[in-house]
Amino acid sequence: MTSALVAIDLPGGPAFVETLQRIWDGGDAAFPVDRRLPGPARARLLTAMAPGRIVNESGSHERGDGRPVELGDALVVATSGSSGEPKGVVLTHDAVAASARATNDRLAVGHSDRWLACLPLSHVGGLSVVTRAVVSGTPLTVHDGFDAAAVMASGATLVSLVATALRRVDPAAFRTILLGGGPAPPDRPPNAVTTYGMTETGSGVVYDGLPLGSVEVRIDPAGEIHLRAPMLLRCYRDGTVPLVEGWFATGDLGRWLDDGRLHVEGRRADLIITGGENVWPAPVEDVLRRVPGVGDVAVTGTPDPEWGQLVTAYVVPAGTDPPTLDVVRAAVKQELPAWCSPRRLVLVDTLPRTNLGKVARHRLRNP
Repeated sequence: MTSALVAIDLPGGPAFVETLQRIWDGGDAAFPVDRRLPGPARARLLTAMAPGRIVNESGSHERGDGRPVELGDALVVATSGSSGEPKGVVLTHDAVAASARATNDRLAVGHSDRWLACLPLSHVGGLSVVTRAVVSGTPLTVHDGFDAAAVMASGATLVSLVATALRRVDPAAFRTILLGGGPAPPDRPPNAVTTYGMTETGSGVVYDGLPLGSVEVRIDPAGEIHLRAPMLLRCYRDGTVPLVEGWFATGDLGRWLDDGRLHVEGRRADLIITGGENVWPAPVEDVLRRVPGVGDVAVTGTPDPEWGQLVTAYVVPAGTDPPTLDVVRAAVKQELPAWCSPRRLVLVDTLPRTNLGKVARHRLRNP
C-alpha cells in the first residue's frame, strides 16, 4: 500500500506544525521545502522529491507528477550530503518515534520542559525538534529562523543550535542546548551537548561521544563509522537502500577514545593526503582562526602532481592586513606536524556555507 507525499511550503510557526499533524493524521508523509531556495533550485528539488501535493499560504495544490511513498513513511527530508546533489531521505513513523524516545530519555525531558525550534525546518536539525515534540506531546515553540532576541524571550528550556547561533545567546537561559552542524567551540558551556548524526539518522544519535539508547556504533578496519539503529532511514527517495544488514556506512572516519567515547575525525572526503601523510582540516582551521588578520578560514586539499594534494587554506581576511603564507605556515608548525601546514593560501571574500553554517568544501575552487 502507498500514501501521498505532501510538501509543506510554510514559514516556521504554528501553521507548519498544524499542517504536519494533518498530513500525518491523513496517513500521508511530509516533505518540508526550503523556502530560501531561488526559483530554479526550488523547481529542481520539487522535481526530484516529486510530492503529489504542496501546501503553502494560498492553500493546498495538487501536482500531477507526484510519486507515492509507502504506508508508514512519515517524512522525506532533502539532503545534499558531501556531493551537493540533493537526495531525499525517507524516514518512517517508527524511526521518528524511536529518535524522539532516545533523545527524550537521554535528556530526561519532563513535563516542565519546552522545546524551541529555530533552525531551518527543511533540515533534520530543525525538523527533528518539531517531530520529537509532536510525538512525545512536549510543549513546543517554533520560530521562522534564528533571531537571538526572540530565542532569549521564548521561555524554552530545550533548544537545538549551531555554533554560530550559540555565540549570540546566553546559554544559561536553557536547561540543555543540543549543539550540532559542525565542531563544537572549545569554550562550549557545560549545558551544551554535542551531537553527532545526519539526515539519514533522523537527527543526532551520539551525544557527547556516547551513543543514544538502541544505537549501535562500529568502526570498520578502514576507520569508517557505521551505525545501526531503529531511527535510521528506510531508503532514499529514488528507492535505493544504503543499509547492509541494517548497518549504515556514514562516510565519516572516527575512533574510540580511551574513555569509551566516539571521536569523529571528519568526512572521509575531507581527509587530505599530502606526501603520504593524513591531514584533517579541523585542527588546522582551529590554529588559523587565532592568527591575526584571519576572519574566517577553511582548509581543503587541492590536487598536485608531486604531493598528491596540497594543504590549501582559504582565508577571509579580517581588516586590511591579511596574513601571508609564511605566517600561516609558521603558526601551524608551532602546534601541529609540519606536513599539516598549508602550502597554498587563497584569500577570498566569503566561504561557501550550507544553510546550517557548515563550510561546503565541495564548492571551494582551486585558484
